Amino acid sequence: MRFTIALCLVLACAWAPKAAQQNPPPPAPLTNFEEILDVYVRDGLVYYRALKVERGRLDRYVGSLAETAIDASSREERLAFWLNAYNALVLKTVIDHYPIPRQTKDYPDRSIRQIPGAFERIQHRVGRRMVTLDQIEQTILAGFRDPRVYLAIGRGAMGSGRLRSEPFAPGQIETQLSEVAAECVNRAQCIEIDRASNHVAISSIFSWRSADFIGAYGSAAGDAFASRSPIERAVLALVEPKLLATEKAVLAQNQFKADFKPFDWSLNDLTGRGGR
Repeated sequence: MRFTIALCLVLACAWAPKAAQQNPPPPAPLTNFEEILDVYVRDGLVYYRALKVERGRLDRYVGSLAETAIDASSREERLAFWLNAYNALVLKTVIDHYPIPRQTKDYPDRSIRQIPGAFERIQHRVGRRMVTLDQIEQTILAGFRDPRVYLAIGRGAMGSGRLRSEPFAPGQIETQLSEVAAECVNRAQCIEIDRASNHVAISSIFSWRSADFIGAYGSAAGDAFASRSPIERAVLALVEPKLLATEKAVLAQNQFKADFKPFDWSLNDLTGRGGR
């Protein structure tokens, strides 16, 4: 009897590590990322210095993304997962190098673009694969055929979409993306209508991903804008319903000049702005 019990214990110990490998621990709860965003993000700006000092929760959340099996999940679950992953990895990339030393004159001081290969070379393990930030944006998120995702990701820059103080959630993803698109109208970094000069300045994000925006919104613009370029028509279709009456009146005359403004790569850092 004693021999049988001992044998069972030996077999159990031998099997346990294999079972652990076959069944990786569940990912960190989404509430972990929710707490990170709630504590360290204010109106799209981030307390990077404080986040670096208190980075334990972010590191655990990012670590949980590595072995999460997401490919067989619903569209809403996959979309929320990859949006959150992108935003979390940008935060990690910044604090890994914060305060960011100057490497080039091509970008502002402390910009995420001062980190060599931040988007195109640094790899991260997410969803059981190795990816860069550019691969997440240009391949994975692009596959959802919803250009609002490009306004939803925080690139660690003032010119990007406003980083939300809450994570994207599968059950709320459509509402959240609608809110992201609506916010564009109220942010000069996204679109700016100058009635005095009859000029419309549009975020470079729309020109970077013009094919996606044209595919989704190009045919929705009214006949009044038929003479405009396809990307202008797409932008107008996205923002026009949410504009003020006075702004709509400017556009209705169709005499305005439109162009794409240079992207602002300044770090969206709240540190030193009355924060921590």
